[in-house]
Amino acid sequence: MAEIEIYSSFMCPYCYRAKKLLDSKGARYEEIDVFSAPRRRVEMTERAGGKSSVPQIFIDGLHVGGCDELYALEAAGRLDPLLEGQAEE
Repeated sequence: MAEIEIYSSFMCPYCYRAKKLLDSKGARYEEIDVFSAPRRRVEMTERAGGKSSVPQIFIDGLHVGGCDELYALEAAGRLDPLLEGQAEE
């Protein structure tokens, strides 16, 4: 299984939707709350190429984007291979 990191904040509906999709896949992820640890938002922004909104999701170190991008990967049939640890081509 892939290593998944999701930067999120409390009461963020997009974070909730992204986590719900990952949960439905049985994926384990590390949730990093940028609200309670503001220094982690700086880290997230740097890793995400300047994007500062949450969620920002990384799968095996690959920045896949936010909630909309995660659902787009799912719709395209590309999320499951990523979650199984198969890098995108």
